[in-house]
Amino acid sequence: MRLSRSFLPTLRETPKEAEIVSHRLMLRAGLIRQQSAGIYSWLPLGQKVLSNIQRIVREEQDRAGAVEILMPTLQSADLWRESGRYDDYGKEMLRIQDRQEREMLYGPTNEEMVTDIFRSYVRSYKELPLNLYHIQWKFRDELRPRFGVMRGREFLMKDAYSFDIDEASARRAYNRMFVAYLRTFDRLGVKAIPMRADSGPIGGDATHEFIVLASTGESAVFLDKAALDTPVPGDDIDFYGDLTPIVAAWTEKYAATEEMHDKAVFEALPEENRVEARGIEVGQVFYFGTKYSEPMGAKVTGPDGVEHAVHMGSYGIGVSRLVAAIIEASHDEAGIIWPESIAPYKVGLINLKVGDAATDLACDQLYERLTKAGIEVLYDDVEGRAGAKFATMDLIGLPWQLIVGPKGLERGEVELKQRATGDRESISVDAAVAKLLGSS
Repeated sequence: MRLSRSFLPTLRETPKEAEIVSHRLMLRAGLIRQQSAGIYSWLPLGQKVLSNIQRIVREEQDRAGAVEILMPTLQSADLWRESGRYDDYGKEMLRIQDRQEREMLYGPTNEEMVTDIFRSYVRSYKELPLNLYHIQWKFRDELRPRFGVMRGREFLMKDAYSFDIDEASARRAYNRMFVAYLRTFDRLGVKAIPMRADSGPIGGDATHEFIVLASTGESAVFLDKAALDTPVPGDDIDFYGDLTPIVAAWTEKYAATEEMHDKAVFEALPEENRVEARGIEVGQVFYFGTKYSEPMGAKVTGPDGVEHAVHMGSYGIGVSRLVAAIIEASHDEAGIIWPESIAPYKVGLINLKVGDAATDLACDQLYERLTKAGIEVLYDDVEGRAGAKFATMDLIGLPWQLIVGPKGLERGEVELKQRATGDRESISVDAAVAKLLGSS
């Protein structure tokens, strides 16, 4: 994308309402614009990051055997009355009436709706296991929305819902999602630690939150340092094999949110292994048995010929929240530092002298060459001071900067900068292209 044809409304000054780093940088880098309290428009750079996160989430959900659907944002209140949650959920739920005076709500979660879909079509245990997921916008009317998209009212989430004939099968489904989450967050470039957590209004007797450590995290977390070094399964993982050892390797190490913290157990760890930190929740997995299937009549005929209420679990990832969490974990004083896997563009191509025939030609050729090789490039082809160009590229955080100017071209060189390390080198055009291709 040529900058001259793009829409990149960056800000020099930090907006007064931005309290934390991610909110400040998302506004300054032109990722989002606030429309009202806790509600944001996603501008081109932000939308590209959201799309890249969704791509990785989908790939890992599909790999783990989940099947994608899409449920609406508006739900009937009658479904929530069936489960008993309509009056229990609280003022966070936005309740509305349509023109026929039917009671509706803007979905904060989808357990009831997906259970209704399941009971409408599935009759036999032979159709199980089943895991349905979608990526959809949700709304929770936070009393005090703050921290940008970290605690907004409208947010994008991935929800998956598993259905199994019995508890043992449901626990295997839980393990599949647990491992899928480990892989997902690893591919997104963040270290997310699964921690024992409270199930809250979702319910259930087994749940883990996946927490990214960050100084601006909303809650205190406590963990064994060894959890930080536990390996993430690779591409060769068999999701239908025995995943218990992998889950055990993570869950046997102490890691808990503040609500579930056991001070005595934590203090029994060697002092050098005790980590007290702040954390940002980016996902949560739940097993809740028949909490929804019993009251809503979601049953299948088992191998014994008798109807059984299915055992369920739900699994959420905060897609829009992840954008902020990744920035909180990966930034410096100059701006964002995107992991390559989700960066809006891999390379920022900087023309230091727009209008100079040789520089323009070299940049045009580089842009075409990299684009044809499948590398996404943001080409700064707009007149401006070199310092301002560098500052903008540092702010938006693209992994690589390819800097082209007349003096370097006279020597047959361009400059290549790696954003994460700040390393710069002057090399030939061919060497620069080869290095960028090799880093993919």
